Parts: sequence; C-alpha cells; structure tokens
Amino acid sequence: GLDKVPPIPHEVFLDLLTSLFECPVCFDYVLPPILQCQAGHLVCNQCRQKLSCCPTCRGALTPSIRNLAMEKVASAVLFPCKYATTGCSLTLHHTEKPEHEDVCEYRPYSCPCPGASCKWQGSLEAVMSHLMHAHKSITTLQGEDIVFLATDINLPGAVDWVMMQSCFGQHFMLVLEKQEKYEGHQQFFAVVLLIGTRKQAENFAYRLELNGSRRRLTWEATPRSIHDGVAAAIMNSDCLVFDTAIAHLFADNGNLGINVTISTCCP
Repeated sequence: GLDKVPPIPHEVFLDLLTSLFECPVCFDYVLPPILQCQAGHLVCNQCRQKLSCCPTCRGALTPSIRNLAMEKVASAVLFPCKYATTGCSLTLHHTEKPEHEDVCEYRPYSCPCPGASCKWQGSLEAVMSHLMHAHKSITTLQGEDIVFLATDINLPGAVDWVMMQSCFGQHFMLVLEKQEKYEGHQQFFAVVLLIGTRKQAENFAYRLELNGSRRRLTWEATPRSIHDGVAAAIMNSDCLVFDTAIAHLFADNGNLGINVTISTCCP
C-alpha cells in the first residue's frame, strides 16, 4: 500500500502559518488590513508607506489590493509577541498585540529621566550606567530617609527636578515636576520610581512629606517601576500633587524640601 505521510506536528504547523505573514523588509508580521501588490506579494503597512514598489518583484504597489483571505487567516492565528526573542512567551490575537507590546515586561527600558529629550533605550541592567554617563548632573543620596531639596521652585514654565536615592541595595529616582495640566493652573507632581521591575517595586513603599510651620502634607504609595515611567503617574495623579499656593506655604526662599522615606514591605 501507499505510505501515509505523517501529519505535521501542531507547533510546526502554527510556525509555518505565522511565517506566511512575515514582512520581507522588516520581518515583523503583516497584519490586517492586509494589502498586496499586483502579483500577490505582501508587505506590512509600516514598510508599505516608505516603498515605491514591491520589495519581492519590484511590481507596482498601487492601486491598493486587499487580501481578505489572508486577513481571515490572520484572525484565526495567534502571533508571538514582538519581544519573544527577549523572553516573552505570549501568543496573541492580532488585535491584542499592540496593546500588550506597549506594556510587555520584556520590552526595552527607556531613559527614566522626565521630558522626552533623551531617546536612550536598553536593558534594565544598563539603565544605571546610562544615568551615570549621560546624566552626570543628577545627585545621589544614600539612606532610606533623605531630604530632596528642589531649588528655585518659582522658575516660570514647566520645570523638573530629579535626584537618586540608594538604599536596600536598590536605586530609586525622585522626580518633582511643575507643569500646567490644566490651562493656567500650575501644579507640582512628586513621585518615586524604582530602577527595577514592577514586581520588584511592589516590595517597597515610599513616603513624601512636606513640613512647614505647624503644617504637614504627606503622601504614601508603592514606588512605580521606571518601566511605567513618570508621565503615567502624573496623568493619573497617582503621586503627591500640590499647587503653587501650597508650595509657597512650605517653601523657604524659593526652595522646597521634601522628606523622602523608603521602607520595605513584608512579602
């Protein structure tokens, strides 16, 4: 009789399927809406915008031709996260991919300094040496209980103050930002971030305290991971928030001292 062809193992079949969606230019996946050239070759939408002809056959990319059959297949397949090479083992429906990849714990770390001026990205292990070399002006204080002194808080416009605190064998970043979240209403936002993962951050608590003449303002929370960044904390007001009037109650000659205490939580 005829020899039967052994069935392809399921994993191999899925790899084969997803490989059909590889963009020939960037090797990322071609996801819906899927467009093809006259000859039927695919290219992802990001690359397509930069190309004048098909990278496979040099044929025309216009007019746009939708490939609905491939879109249906794409909707039935789970795609690996784009950080699979750095350790993420998730496979996702193409509609869930962008959202997951924005917060994937295996994505690279960005420079934690506030403001968007520094474009550095790298591994968590490389963050500290980046800060030491590229942002030498940041002071570091040792100990779990320190005073973060922000000078010249009356400077006009959006300003930020940054400092590092080392304790419990970890490095924490202290950020005070002054910005107009609402038109004409200037506010201060103070937050502590751990140079570490979200999971590591959960082992700590921090307290920020403003002390003045018979007044005290306190905020206590879990530090944020630098993976989540300062902007998200400010957007959600998940930090110590106070306006310029309050700042003046606690300031001394335009300088504001914030007591920062970091403690460990029992697991």
